[in-house]
Amino acid sequence: MSIEKYIVADAETGLKLIQDGTVSTCVTSPPYYGLRDYGISDQIGLEKTPEEYIERLVRIFREVKRVLKDDGTLWIVIGDCYAGSGKGAAQYPENALKYKQGTNKGMLGARITKQTKTPDCKPKDLIGIPWMLAFALRADGWYLRQDIIWQKPNAMPESVKDRCTGSHEHILLLSKSRRYYYDADAIAEPAAFDGRKETFNKGSGKYADAAIVPGNRPQTQHMAGKAHERWRMKDGIRIRNKRDVWTISTKPYRGAHFATFPPELIRPCILAGSKPGGTIVDPFFGSGTTGIVAKEEGRGFIGIDVNRDYMEMAKNRINGQKGESNGQEAQLQNDQRGKRNA
Repeated sequence: MSIEKYIVADAETGLKLIQDGTVSTCVTSPPYYGLRDYGISDQIGLEKTPEEYIERLVRIFREVKRVLKDDGTLWIVIGDCYAGSGKGAAQYPENALKYKQGTNKGMLGARITKQTKTPDCKPKDLIGIPWMLAFALRADGWYLRQDIIWQKPNAMPESVKDRCTGSHEHILLLSKSRRYYYDADAIAEPAAFDGRKETFNKGSGKYADAAIVPGNRPQTQHMAGKAHERWRMKDGIRIRNKRDVWTISTKPYRGAHFATFPPELIRPCILAGSKPGGTIVDPFFGSGTTGIVAKEEGRGFIGIDVNRDYMEMAKNRINGQKGESNGQEAQLQNDQRGKRNA
């Protein structure tokens, strides 16, 4: 029977309660830097500098590496943010709650606005949090395998006129070892082709029946045979490797938690990174989306969150709202989790 475990503790402490080498994969999204006050002492995301924030995450993911099996993987959903420009709420922190998103739960107030510093960045600089984290984890021994782009077609508008509106976040794929478990067919896409001669390896129907058509040249028949050997099939459909840009819309979730990710965003991570019956860990469990998807896909999970209220809500969702992720679950204001307009 798959494990289903809830741990109320900070991420690092909770991970220390898990035995070495017992987890298949980790799918998580840590609190983004300098955006919200979760009302918890010593919370992640409110460090005085980006460097301190990254150092803390590296320590946490070092514990993740310990609990992972040797062929385990780590998937991190992470967004970027900008250094303060000295305008808007940053200039008038006492009025922060009156600005855009100011009424959101956990919105930065005066205390946080004053404390957040980016000494190595000029005002309006993009800080580069995902890259900082990726390089730091690589230096700590992780294999940095891929930067997947989560493209959001319904991204929230931004009132900026000197850059494009942000509409993506990053999913970092890292592995504990050089060789690791990855089920490419589990997340493969339908094959695409445009009918050109050189596209037969993509599943072109033009060559599927070439060998049995009278009058076909031997070369064409040979190509058809080779194409047939290389085609990957799933449920009777020719498939190809999943691409590294995932277009997934955000949808409102009207629960108490304000920073959840869409289930369809993490479903590929769970399917590719674990076998049925495997265990998924999320050290920033929040409202329990990882647990919901893991359970739907026949995996076990260990959820860790420092906020007891969030954990209770996650339990209720997972145990009392089966299948919610197929249409109703998603997120509230996730588009702006990692952004501060500059």
